[in-house]
Amino acid sequence: MSSQFYIPPLNIIGENALEDALGYIKGYGFKKALIVSDKGLSKMGIVEKIAKALQGVGVETAIFDGAQPNPTVENVADGLKILQDNKCDFVVSLGGGSPHDCAKGIALVATNGGKIADYEGVDQSPKAQLPLVAINTTAGTASEMTRFCIITDTARHIKMAIVDKNTTPILSVNDPALMKDKPKDLTAATGMDALTHAVEAYVSTAATPITDACAIKAIELIAKYLKTAVFDGHNMEAREQMAYAQFLAGMAFNNASLGYVHAMAHQLGGFYDLPHGVCNAVLLPHVQRYNATVAAARLKDIAKALGADVTDVSDEQGAQMAIAAMYELGQDIGIPEGIAMIGAKEEDIPTLAENALKDACGLTNPRQATHEEICAIFTAAL
Repeated sequence: MSSQFYIPPLNIIGENALEDALGYIKGYGFKKALIVSDKGLSKMGIVEKIAKALQGVGVETAIFDGAQPNPTVENVADGLKILQDNKCDFVVSLGGGSPHDCAKGIALVATNGGKIADYEGVDQSPKAQLPLVAINTTAGTASEMTRFCIITDTARHIKMAIVDKNTTPILSVNDPALMKDKPKDLTAATGMDALTHAVEAYVSTAATPITDACAIKAIELIAKYLKTAVFDGHNMEAREQMAYAQFLAGMAFNNASLGYVHAMAHQLGGFYDLPHGVCNAVLLPHVQRYNATVAAARLKDIAKALGADVTDVSDEQGAQMAIAAMYELGQDIGIPEGIAMIGAKEEDIPTLAENALKDACGLTNPRQATHEEICAIFTAAL
């Protein structure tokens, strides 16, 4: 059986990545960019900095800085109007996963028409999106290089998973200089998001030797550098290595897909407007405990990558060591102990579970669950 491997054609990572990227952007010959970002980066002056840099290589800009932490269908529509009114011929996303996903939605609808909800699911668009350059400012989501686009449908209170090869950016940029001033809690949440990507890709039913290599290396780097990045944000080695880690995790899940951690986290985010990385971090050990009955050997590999000594232990023991290491890492960097602490309510669990089972991310989880079992995982995570 064949497999596919999706990745942007050009990816620039490391010191001075932004400066190098500007030369490539100039070479594309685009005339006007819609910069998609958020209010926080706009207030920090980073949006203006990027706009001036683009103008320096002959590219005019229009700005939409209304991407919410969980971007909505309304955000996509608002950004699309600015793009069309200004006759932009490409899109630049600036930020973490939220601006990237919002920009993907805008670029996809710009060429395919309709509304973003029309493209929920896998490869529902017939045409390539408007060209997208993704400039990353966090080390976590890997949305700057994936074909995943997560948009909140506010009417249904769910996050739509749009998994589409046509949302892949043409250029991704990871410059650690843009990440060094991120606060501890954001660094922690995005780092655990990256860990979740790598773990879910490694235990996925669609894993391949290529995605396995990416996932394990990502886990090793996260184990080594995440705590330093959280507590010493100006440590540029840690920031750069976390940029590589999240990118490798992105390579893994972009091709092996994900599992129930994401399927369930999407429901928490869509229902309560909660931060995605935190939801993943809390759910991760609970879902892997559920998966351990069928994926013990793979979880043992993860335990080793996280730094555990798995010499002479059984697969089952190794799996439990992995679960304990995931939980311990989260606690060490300030992740809440349960989803109730961030706003989840027990009475909503049946609805959350029902929606989670409809999420495309769950299709490659190594163990398929019933509604009752998903409810039990949510309850354990409270």
